[in-house]
Amino acid sequence: MSIGYVTLGAHDVEAALPFFDAVLGALDYERKDPFPGWAFYGPLGGEPCLGICRPYDGGDPRAGNGIMVALKAASKAQVDAVHAAALAAGGADEGGAGYRPPEATSGFYAAYFRDPVGNKLCVYLTD
Repeated sequence: MSIGYVTLGAHDVEAALPFFDAVLGALDYERKDPFPGWAFYGPLGGEPCLGICRPYDGGDPRAGNGIMVALKAASKAQVDAVHAAALAAGGADEGGAGYRPPEATSGFYAAYFRDPVGNKLCVYLTD
């Protein structure tokens, strides 16, 4: 079994698109708009895996405590570029690009950030 897709809530999907276009574009994801008021992103030519939408119940979107979406990158340079794109597009830094733990020189290379709603995302690479 595998996860089919994940959705993140937004106050205004159209207003959220510049952030996600920049961040996910740096990860070589493309946007697809299958339904009015929804945007889905996925690898170029691949199946969408991350959706942006208003919450179904009509309430305010909010970040879940302990919930994070981690997106796999192709290179350390791509991790760096995605993190930079997130911050340039209005995201908040939650941990710059680097190995975890910080003293490591290989293994898990990651960067963490929050979107304008407060959803936490990670972009990572294992080498």
